[in-house]
Amino acid sequence: MTTTAAGGAGAAPPAGKHPGARPGGQGGRSVTGTRKAVAAVFLLPALVLLGALVVYPIGYSVYRSFLDQAGTGFAGLDNYKTLFTDDTIRTAVKNNAVWVVFAPTVATALGLVFAVLTERIRWGTAFKLLVFMPMAISMLAAGIIFRLVYDQAPERGVANAVVVGVHDTFAESSGFPRARPLPVHPLKAGGGGAFVTKEPVRAGEPVRLPLVGVAPAKMPGDAEPARTPEPADDGKVTGTAWLDFTRGGGGKPNAVDPAELGLKGLRVEAVRDGEVVATATAGADGVFTLPASADGATLRLPADNFREPYNGVDWLGPTLVTPGIIGSYVWMWAGFAMVLIAAGLAGLPRELLEAARVDGANEWQVFRRITVPMLAPVLVVVLVTLMINVLKIFDLVFIIAPGSSQDDANVLALQLYRSSFGTDADLGVGSAISVLLLLLVVPMMLVNIRRIRKEGRR
Repeated sequence: MTTTAAGGAGAAPPAGKHPGARPGGQGGRSVTGTRKAVAAVFLLPALVLLGALVVYPIGYSVYRSFLDQAGTGFAGLDNYKTLFTDDTIRTAVKNNAVWVVFAPTVATALGLVFAVLTERIRWGTAFKLLVFMPMAISMLAAGIIFRLVYDQAPERGVANAVVVGVHDTFAESSGFPRARPLPVHPLKAGGGGAFVTKEPVRAGEPVRLPLVGVAPAKMPGDAEPARTPEPADDGKVTGTAWLDFTRGGGGKPNAVDPAELGLKGLRVEAVRDGEVVATATAGADGVFTLPASADGATLRLPADNFREPYNGVDWLGPTLVTPGIIGSYVWMWAGFAMVLIAAGLAGLPRELLEAARVDGANEWQVFRRITVPMLAPVLVVVLVTLMINVLKIFDLVFIIAPGSSQDDANVLALQLYRSSFGTDADLGVGSAISVLLLLLVVPMMLVNIRRIRKEGRR
């Protein structure tokens, strides 16, 4: 028997080596068995696009942020100092902080509630479809929709139509705003928006209370032609309150003409020594009657007759414009959160939930102690995704906020647009804002990367 010498021709190749492999390169192949040259060819287009669309813009923005407005001189950190000294940009930073805290939190919470509740109803799929449907609408279209929803005029804005309807249910609105007497009328201003008679009234002498300033189309639908009442013989004070205006012209001032209408519902008070001694309300023909105690008193038309009607809330004013826009964002993105959370909810082990119920836990305890902790990874994904999304919010703010309150609703993405392309464009400041946005997004990206790696190790 012969033995092959060590290192001779008959020696077996080392473990893990292919007989024809070249040292150090494994035959020019990568770990996956693909030739490195072929892999580089396939990766090159993606790398070129990545460099042209991501790496180069980021690098140039950082470089441009250190130049002056003209881009010809070195400005150092002046552009970054402007971010914390300019009042408009500071407002944008503050509003972005409000957005990051509230918008993702509210959208995620609503998505969680919707996902849990729709599990137990028969028409849950239809409800999810309705809630998710706003995601199919572009930000531009949603902005136009909510610009109309928040319109100040109740006849156009849905939000104020609801608010005014609720308000008028509990507080009666004025019937004759802007009504007023003329100098020739027997009325004068009484202070606080009220009107009083120039002379005390007497029983047996019908009182005339004419007013103008009410459009005929705004008069009560059941108002009747005004008339002068007969003098009362029992000591009562009678009179007429009417609109001293004849459509088409004609008629005499301070006289009840046949075509003139009574001010139905107008409230009249008899005042003596600063105290109200009697009240009355004009009928459809404007006639009113006061008891005998009103004899010799001064008549007053309270300011409540003439106050402006309640027009609702100024949703797009300086105070509420940011919460209003956040509401429109939540309307759009709550469905996104609901769908992701519902997918995570469907993967929960039902035996744990049922075991908790068997052990005596109520639904709130099951939700708080089991469902929410087990959904924590999904909730973090949704929350971080929405945080990154709201940092670049632009469309809704630009469309919904009117010019008068756009500075109050300003956010960093909108300020980036205004600083870079506005009337006094300063690309140095605009580039600094873009770098700031990048720095704000990076921590959230790192959270996502850590989560993905953690999930991959499981």
